[in-house]
Amino acid sequence: MDRKLTQALTMTISDAAQRNHDEIFPNHRSTLKVTDPELIEIFDNWAFGDVIEDAPLDVPLRLMVQLAALIACHSVTEYGVMLGAALHAGVTPTQIKEIVYQAVPYAGMARVFDFLHATNEMLRSRGIDLPLKGQSTTTRENRHDRGLAV
Repeated sequence: MDRKLTQALTMTISDAAQRNHDEIFPNHRSTLKVTDPELIEIFDNWAFGDVIEDAPLDVPLRLMVQLAALIACHSVTEYGVMLGAALHAGVTPTQIKEIVYQAVPYAGMARVFDFLHATNEMLRSRGIDLPLKGQSTTTRENRHDRGLAV
């Protein structure tokens, strides 16, 4: 057996971290566990172990926060991975779209377009019809007055 494979097989990811990882990524086979086992051991134990133990967030809420953070740092590839996990964990398409929409004033439309396209591709691949039902509770005509009322 070669050295890299031996390292990958002897990694010590905690039971709790592995269980939490498997909950949102069922049947996932990480290529990085083979190519970068030490980094993945440290990361998985931290991200799926230590952070979760200290955070009172449920899985869907935690994943929504992570999606927003990935948009903020413009990590489209990892966003796609976490988007699949979020859908698997019960985050709704409407909630996901709202995360993307709310990012526009902070990250900018040019950056958010990539995430909107990635979101739409993922939703379509899962058989979700687009556009989603509109969520707006105001119109152009009443938006100002309703905003003042709040």
